[in-house]
Amino acid sequence: MAIHTTILNGFLGAGKTTLMQNLLVQARTMPDITLGVVVNEMSTLDVDGSVLDTSEVIARHSPHFASVPGGSISSADGLPHFRQAVQSVLADGEVTHLLIETSGSTHPWPLLTAIRDMPELDLHGVLSVVDTVVLWQDHDQGRAIHAGASANLERGQRGVENLLAEQIMFANRVMLSKSDKVAPEVLQQVAQAIHPLNPYVDIIAMQWGNISLAAVLDLPAYDYPRVATLGAELMEWEAEHSTAPMAQPESYDIGTRVLNDPRPFHPKRLWDVYNRYLGIGIYRSKGFFWLPSRDNLVLLWNQTAGSVGLEIMNYWKVCTLEDDSLNLSDWELAAMRDKLVGMHPDFGDRRCKLTVIGQESDLDAFVEALETCFCTDDEITAWKNGATFDDPWPKSVATLDT
Repeated sequence: MAIHTTILNGFLGAGKTTLMQNLLVQARTMPDITLGVVVNEMSTLDVDGSVLDTSEVIARHSPHFASVPGGSISSADGLPHFRQAVQSVLADGEVTHLLIETSGSTHPWPLLTAIRDMPELDLHGVLSVVDTVVLWQDHDQGRAIHAGASANLERGQRGVENLLAEQIMFANRVMLSKSDKVAPEVLQQVAQAIHPLNPYVDIIAMQWGNISLAAVLDLPAYDYPRVATLGAELMEWEAEHSTAPMAQPESYDIGTRVLNDPRPFHPKRLWDVYNRYLGIGIYRSKGFFWLPSRDNLVLLWNQTAGSVGLEIMNYWKVCTLEDDSLNLSDWELAAMRDKLVGMHPDFGDRRCKLTVIGQESDLDAFVEALETCFCTDDEITAWKNGATFDDPWPKSVATLDT
């Protein structure tokens, strides 16, 4: 029997992983539902997979979880890896429903055609997660998307507006995420602006991924005939203009950079870089890092457009060895020391690992600015000696119930 399949598609930072987490939590209360998960990450750093693993909604070692980092599963190079991931997740025959989270640069059409030709999958939901705040602030409340996409095609090129528009056009449900961050009238204006792109589907407001899993699973079978003409037109345009394939991030001048360094970020310099160097061409940056002022915490850097969120994901393993309140047994301490063998003598498992995604023309300047935030040797010595650091980042902690 073909497996009921749902795609979570949408641009960089729109909230797909948050929605995935919410759906997985709900599945725990449904004994007849076993979700399989395939997560795609544009960067070679598999941050989304790590977030899902750390949040304990699904474990990396689960046979029902697969991650495909380093590109788009909709591309010619990515599709074979996607098919292998699906085979792996479905191998034991226990999965009843499959969720696919695409990377933010994924164009839906090549993936849709691939799934149509996979008899083991039965596609129902194609959810386009759209960032309400980004459309409001950067795309004239969404009105600029259609005009920009059309102008690009007239010039014989494709741009981010085309990707945003077509992610909506191929959906059978549109989710306006972060709806709590705008006024109700703004939310309505954004919905009205994008509705002509896909007048056949519902547009639903969403905050923190609060969508019913039952409602997602009840979506009807995907209507391929409805989008067949659009898909054919896009393929014809691509063939005539000899551009990079629509599934390639290069078609939209989107690139990635990775920072991987054991040193901490200086909290004040990081604050200054965020406020001075984060331009409109930096669509997304995310990853794990640490600060000398909060050196026990694994922090998640989560930036979309002009907003940054910091989340506490866990505690560094090296800190557990120094925390007597945990009352770890001798064998637990020994096991923890074994895990830290070969790691940095001063930092242990602490490390800054970030991926930055944006327009190629803007990436290097922002990444170079970030690199100036790493603590110097003198600052690291000061940290080891117990010095305090100017830390302007928020100190309060909010906990979300799931």
